[in-house]
Amino acid sequence: MPSGNTETERWSTQDKFSIVVETAALSEIELSEYCRAKGLYVEQVQAWRNACMQANGGIAEQANQLQKELRDKDREVKELARELQRKEAALAETAALLVLRKKARAIWGDQEED
Repeated sequence: MPSGNTETERWSTQDKFSIVVETAALSEIELSEYCRAKGLYVEQVQAWRNACMQANGGIAEQANQLQKELRDKDREVKELARELQRKEAALAETAALLVLRKKARAIWGDQEED
């Protein structure tokens, strides 16, 4: 029993997890014997086991969600980079046309076409 405390409600999560690990490979009969020897109820150990499994499931689900969000953000960054590149090219083309117009006016004068 962890730290001599017989009240399982006061046990740390590490102690409960240790018991879950110790009993993971036990059959129902062996689990019952283990629980009697430790002064536990089988239902307690099963509840702790379920809590451990749900905690891991939550982490896995959370990791999957974060992976999906990361993929979405990567896709968004690529789209924004493409859009930025397209706009930079359009800006460069516009700047080149303005420079050419300015040079043409300097060479041929300030003639406006109708």
